[in-house]
Amino acid sequence: MSRLMRGLVPLAALGLVVAGCSSEPGNKDDGDIRGDEVTVIGTWGGDEQEAFLAMVKPWEEQTGAKVKYVGTRDLNTVLSTGVAAGRLPDLAGLPGPGQLVEFAEAGALVPLNDVLDIDTYTADTAPALVELGKGSDGQIYGVFIKAAVKGLIWYNPSLHDYSSTPPSTWDELLQQGEANKGTAEALWCVGIESGAASGWPATDWIEDLVLRTAGPDVYTQWYRGEVKWSDPRIREAFEIYVNDVLGKTYGGRQTAAATNFETAGDPLFANPPGCVFHHQASFITGLGGFKNATAGTDYNFFPFPDINPQYAGAVEGAGDLFGMFNDTPAARSLMRYLVTAEAQDIWVKRGGALSANKNANSYPDDISARSAQILTEAKSFVFDASDLMPQAMNDAFWRGMVALTSGSASLDEVLADLDKVQADAYAS
Repeated sequence: MSRLMRGLVPLAALGLVVAGCSSEPGNKDDGDIRGDEVTVIGTWGGDEQEAFLAMVKPWEEQTGAKVKYVGTRDLNTVLSTGVAAGRLPDLAGLPGPGQLVEFAEAGALVPLNDVLDIDTYTADTAPALVELGKGSDGQIYGVFIKAAVKGLIWYNPSLHDYSSTPPSTWDELLQQGEANKGTAEALWCVGIESGAASGWPATDWIEDLVLRTAGPDVYTQWYRGEVKWSDPRIREAFEIYVNDVLGKTYGGRQTAAATNFETAGDPLFANPPGCVFHHQASFITGLGGFKNATAGTDYNFFPFPDINPQYAGAVEGAGDLFGMFNDTPAARSLMRYLVTAEAQDIWVKRGGALSANKNANSYPDDISARSAQILTEAKSFVFDASDLMPQAMNDAFWRGMVALTSGSASLDEVLADLDKVQADAYAS
């Protein structure tokens, strides 16, 4: 996920874009919503929460309604429990497209076809993202309010500048990284701790590796449960992660498992540096040491290099999906506002977020603009696999990556457990 992080109460989530349906914060069909409150639950905290609250402030000022936001790292549990108990926020971030389908089939989510201007929304949004927001009945139940490109390799140009000749293959990355290591302690900085969602940064590693070794078709079969985790094509990705990443990680495996993902890349800025490379999505520029560093001077990135040339140009992305659980005039008004370019630009300008809305492009620096370009020009685009898996499978994937990263379980043990969970998770 993207994940790419996760009471019952409101939410705002993971996403890749969304298009504008109405440029006005309110709508005449909503009536007078002054004094009304919209409860929202999401995974955002800290700077991300501040960005979301800044995004909704113009809507609050112009409508007189208020947003009551609550953040939680255990979003999956909160929403699943809420669906079962019938106690849910008005709007919420959704763990992923897979869970969106489950909630829609349970009758918990409100279809948005009569809430949004669908013609405008679909015209301004990438078709793949529109499809990811649909339920099994073909109706739209979720929209992406921000997006991210996964698989970016971050580095500090003061150690070595890769901007003119970035590694084009995995072998080149390993060779150049070692050759230009200098005083750096390790090749990689890794951190996968994220509270109840711990493990998701490591799932991103596996997803990037599966995509580039086995290709988009196997990637799709895998998240659909049609290929076992112990299949040699999937196992290869895990072996690369264990040998080429964990075997060359700053502080060792237990440090990687215990380090929070927001600050995992901070050793890039140390003197001497702790690592040469950090693998993380485009949103990292708004977190940890990145947010106070200067783009292009203190940090830069290159795309995840190819492994199997047959699948060159493949890109993984994710985003914060947003759905409506309670149909109220204020909730409708806020949903319509959040998908506009005006709303999206507020977060985009702050950094750490991308939008697929073609009219939201106020990126603060060249780094962000290049990330958005990768998103829009990808030869092959896939969505974060774990977010497309059934809840039980997603949770087991997270847990398995914590155990594998820390060394508390062997690769054989982790894959066997994931195979076992897969047999049940997709049966229902």
